[in-house]
Amino acid sequence: MQSPSHTNWQFAVHGRQLAVMEWGNPQGTPVIALHGWLDNAASFTLLAHHLPHVRLIALDLAGHGFSDHRPVGQPYYIWDNVADVQALVEHLALDEVVLLGHSLGAGVATLFAGAFPERVSRMILLDGMIPLDYPASQLPESMAKALRRGARLSRRTLKPYDSFEQALETRINSRWPVSREAATWLLERGMRQTADGWVWRSDMALTQPSIVRLCESQIAAFVRRLSMPVQLIMAERSEELSLIETMLPLVADLEFKTLAASHHLHLESGPAQQIANWIRESLRGR
Repeated sequence: MQSPSHTNWQFAVHGRQLAVMEWGNPQGTPVIALHGWLDNAASFTLLAHHLPHVRLIALDLAGHGFSDHRPVGQPYYIWDNVADVQALVEHLALDEVVLLGHSLGAGVATLFAGAFPERVSRMILLDGMIPLDYPASQLPESMAKALRRGARLSRRTLKPYDSFEQALETRINSRWPVSREAATWLLERGMRQTADGWVWRSDMALTQPSIVRLCESQIAAFVRRLSMPVQLIMAERSEELSLIETMLPLVADLEFKTLAASHHLHLESGPAQQIANWIRESLRGR
């Protein structure tokens, strides 16, 4: 499939540049799309193909894709992504948006919508809903474990790939496999060529465990404030499902669906078509 035409642009947040891919109709409903961990904005390419009448605005989260990394030594906390989404909404001068989030991006969307429910008209969440948590009683041990592991990871370097094709094969056969076409979209935005070979653009600090996470009761407080319609689309047998079951009754207006697909359901041909159909129906009901 030929990739749908898009524009690339950037905006500044506290001296850092965050990158954006935008597809579709500039006068269409603005949908801000937030990708998963170690993915990038190109993960929404297939959905953009099926949603030409929507203004689809996909952000490269900090440390991913073409966006700048956070300063050395600064952890990647999920609430900092929420602040970056707020900066994007303000930069676009939008009073209200639709949020589309996958996995990590779904957790960011939920926190943003819980903090600013008046700014979000509707949410579409793909195989995810909330951020990972640390039980409050286990926070000291979790912090110590994360600090020890982070110290080890900070000394680690990744060997470059000899070719783009080698990197492509690795991504296709990874823990969360995707098609060759989808992997190409992700890697064209997620890798760069150096004198030593092909390396990831993403910040290695993203692989370090969180020193602090929200606890379940804190996350629940955000979920209870989701006053807008929420469409949650999960992959069958999803690893994420057990993490969100206790939160589902807290959502006032929830439409829950499942698809026979993998974690990257929006990058599979059939599931992506169905998701796009549901999004169009959802937006018609605004």
